[in-house]
Amino acid sequence: MAQDIIPIELGLPQGDLVTLWAPRWREDGEEWEAFLGDEEDLYAFPDSAHLAAYVRTAEEHDLIDHPAWEAVPALNVPELIPDDDHCYDLVGVPELVAEDPDSWTLSELAEIVNIVRSLADVCDLEEVHEVLDSCEAFFLLDQGQLPFTGREGTRLWNDLSKTVSEKWDVVLDSIDELVTTPDVDSATLDQTTEELAAFHEESAEAEAGVDSEDDDLDTVDRDSDDADDSDDSEGAVADDDADDEPAGFWFEVGIDPIKIVLPSRDYYTLRCYLDDEPVFLGADGTIEAYPSERALARALADGGKLAHTDIAEVSTWDEVLAAATAGELEIEVDPDNIYVLTGLDEDIAEGVDAIDPTQLELAVELLTDAADWTGDDEVSKALASSERLGWLVSFVLHPDPTRLTPSPPFDDEQQAWRRLVDSFESRLHLN
Repeated sequence: MAQDIIPIELGLPQGDLVTLWAPRWREDGEEWEAFLGDEEDLYAFPDSAHLAAYVRTAEEHDLIDHPAWEAVPALNVPELIPDDDHCYDLVGVPELVAEDPDSWTLSELAEIVNIVRSLADVCDLEEVHEVLDSCEAFFLLDQGQLPFTGREGTRLWNDLSKTVSEKWDVVLDSIDELVTTPDVDSATLDQTTEELAAFHEESAEAEAGVDSEDDDLDTVDRDSDDADDSDDSEGAVADDDADDEPAGFWFEVGIDPIKIVLPSRDYYTLRCYLDDEPVFLGADGTIEAYPSERALARALADGGKLAHTDIAEVSTWDEVLAAATAGELEIEVDPDNIYVLTGLDEDIAEGVDAIDPTQLELAVELLTDAADWTGDDEVSKALASSERLGWLVSFVLHPDPTRLTPSPPFDDEQQAWRRLVDSFESRLHLN
């Protein structure tokens, strides 16, 4: 079977246009990818009303044989509005590369380059491939900030900026020339235009209603404050008492004990964040893990073995070792730091309704943190929205009624997830 068909928005020189994209799927032993179009034309429309009018009446185009196509003509107009994750501002790329390479900029740029590569692959745009292949940095965007740090990172970013300045117009022109807006049935367009207008009206009313409720709540709060002046002193004391409650040792040192639940056993280790980058107890891509909280505490008390771990760079590390040596350290894992990977692969095989979003979100957090720490792009590639697993994970973690539900079977997604978990588990060194 296939992955679903996704509405996307392309920001091109001729304007913001909507079309449909079918990420890679396997059929009859072959891998495919496609966009809405016909032969050398890419069909794109000024809004979702025009797109809906077309898909409801069209009888021939490149997606007509897609296994999920039969569901598309039945979609309402709001379901064909691209979500924020699938809006690609190609025209805005020069502005992006003029910024510093922070995580937000790199993430947005990576998504744009990925969709451009897909367009180039599907539509045989050799000129676009030549531009993207001419600069190494285009291949490193999915890895985040790591490749763009230090002197070498600065050189890469400058090369990317220069390439965009000199050659990005070739990319824009090549794609712009593909775009065709086919005629649509006028009666159907009238209907879909009304649907789109009604949706925008309802959205505006809902937003206005929320604002109104917020204003009412503000008024109630102010009235309550005026009525309860006599209780202010007691309330202040209570708040002060709450603020004075100890936050706990681990909170104060900025390091988290974490528990990892895998089919083989439970593991305990430490993780923190330095400049928003994850750091684990370990070095050279290996995470030092222990079978129990007590074993971890004993290892910290004998801190000599852990002196060269990456986490030792944290300024509060000596406090942790001192508390452990004095026998005063308690390993307490917060519920938010318990990562249960057991059973997720089986849930993924069953489909969307079987997956616990909270369990999945935490598991993705752990796998992503470990990959970022080691500089491995395997996780980011597998979880990209253009991949079957990435699309399923995105659907579960960011539910949206306008998106098509991923369709079974989910064998490929299950296998991809197992590979990620196996790779992560191989990094754990049980002491």
